[in-house]
Amino acid sequence: MKLYQQLVLFMLAATVLPLAAVGFLLLSRAETELTGRIVSEQRILAESTAESVSGELMKTVDALARSAELFDWERITPEEFQGALQLLYGQSPSVSAVLHLDSRGLPRGSPVFQASGESEHPGFDPSTTQALAQAVPVQALRRGYKGQAALGRVYAHALSGRAAVAVAVKLADGEDAPFALAEVVFSDLEVLLERRAGGSPGRIDLVDASAGRVLASSLPERRLRPLESAVATWLTSDEAQVRSFRVDAPAMRMSAARVPKVPGFEVVVGVDEAVALAPVRAMRQTVLLSIGAAFAVLLALGALYTGRLNRRLSAVVAGAEAFGRGELERRVEVQGNDELSDLASTFNRMGSELEAARARMLRWNDDLKARVDEATAELKAAQAQLLEAQKLAAVGQLGAGVAHEINNPLAGILGNTQLMMLERDEKDPDFDTLRKIELSAKRCKEITQNLLRFSQQRAQPELRPVDFNLVLRDALSLSENQIRGEGISLATELASAPVRVRADPGHLSQVVLALLSNARTAMLKSRTKHLLLRTGERDGRGFLEVEDTGKGIAPEHRPRVFEPFFTTKDVWSNVGLGLSVAWRVVSEAGGTIDVRTEVGQGTCFTVWLPKA
Repeated sequence: MKLYQQLVLFMLAATVLPLAAVGFLLLSRAETELTGRIVSEQRILAESTAESVSGELMKTVDALARSAELFDWERITPEEFQGALQLLYGQSPSVSAVLHLDSRGLPRGSPVFQASGESEHPGFDPSTTQALAQAVPVQALRRGYKGQAALGRVYAHALSGRAAVAVAVKLADGEDAPFALAEVVFSDLEVLLERRAGGSPGRIDLVDASAGRVLASSLPERRLRPLESAVATWLTSDEAQVRSFRVDAPAMRMSAARVPKVPGFEVVVGVDEAVALAPVRAMRQTVLLSIGAAFAVLLALGALYTGRLNRRLSAVVAGAEAFGRGELERRVEVQGNDELSDLASTFNRMGSELEAARARMLRWNDDLKARVDEATAELKAAQAQLLEAQKLAAVGQLGAGVAHEINNPLAGILGNTQLMMLERDEKDPDFDTLRKIELSAKRCKEITQNLLRFSQQRAQPELRPVDFNLVLRDALSLSENQIRGEGISLATELASAPVRVRADPGHLSQVVLALLSNARTAMLKSRTKHLLLRTGERDGRGFLEVEDTGKGIAPEHRPRVFEPFFTTKDVWSNVGLGLSVAWRVVSEAGGTIDVRTEVGQGTCFTVWLPKA
């Protein structure tokens, strides 16, 4: 036997075979550790998901119960009762309908719901009202207390096919108290399970162990299917809070956790064993192939090339280790004109490409961060506009109610006062007192009329091309004399070309007059009274700036300037609705209003509108 053959056999016996044995031993241990880690992660995921499911369900049930405790259901009017049911319906987007039941569990009136697609709530089939009324045996709650809630059986939602459960809430104390019955669809729970699964090869099921079926799953096709018999057996035979087990046909690793506060509900996490252990088994095949390849190379090359190969391979290994440490500028010295030389050249090219790719990735990361920041800013702005709109709507409803209740007695006061004035001479000692009462009553009437105008639905704005410069000149024609009469220096910087925007001309004039009035009022006690009006175009939008040298707006008041009834004027007028109406008009036209202010220096309001 030749020397190089002996050397090959020695290397095979001394290195390849021991490495193979150690490799397979390590792979076996790795498989065992991987299995243990999968089970540990499954248990943690099952337990945390069970707590999340419980929290999601209990959040909806608690919200319904707390809302039910807010009203005296037995004394409120039918309209208020219906509004209270609407409040219960709005407590959770998972609620598809709310039904009023009497103390015997019989439906009273129509259910509160919205058609599918009109809101984020699930749809509801009115033909299933009777079935919904029977989903919870409310007789068990007749001796309960106000706000006590109970869950009914789980059934299939008629429109979506998802699992749903009925929640009964007692509306008063006593055995003759009525109930509110809400249908809660498990749509949010399915989203929760899909998010927790996170695209992994396994699945997460919410099951009813007592009924032996799947209620919701990260895989929609498993929804409301019967539970596998092997899994059902494990769930009913073990009373532990969290347990793990293995089932066959197919082989799967499973972990289950009981859902707190919801008897019979469990979260089951499962993954196919073949998929979970695929990396280890693939590594075992790779080891086998690597051993065979090494043996073939040893036989082919022999001892003649061993030393030379080791030296040259050492350089390549050093380069690979440098790349592993992130030293992508490292290069391997190229020697000769053979395969190892090509390998070194390829390694060097790879290093150059990796270095360039890393630079591109860093640039992309910076670009992505900038885009995310921009999108986040836009979302925050949209959210702020939505909140302002909701505030205006709520205040409008309140204002209508208040004005209606005040107007009737106020009309009587004003009428009787004027009659008494007609019966007295101006020299009568009571005549001045009656005149003051008349002026105060008229002032109150003016305030209530402003409230009514604000609360009424505005006419649909007629959006058409409007010249900002022309609207500003028309507004100045009405108020310029008053502005200059108060000692205010007026300056205009209008764009040379027309600034054409899309807006309602009448509404836009109202906005300009409101801003001019505010600026004029803010400078009543200022030493320097200067008002600057500016128009122009920027970034595809037209703008109008109204800048004054008044007292400015304090930082704590800045977020509230567009709220109805909020004012910082020394003389309270127009019930604080000017900027609120201006904000609404500009929003309806698709624009925005920016505020720049400094206490003691002045304020600048900028109206932005899309170009026509």
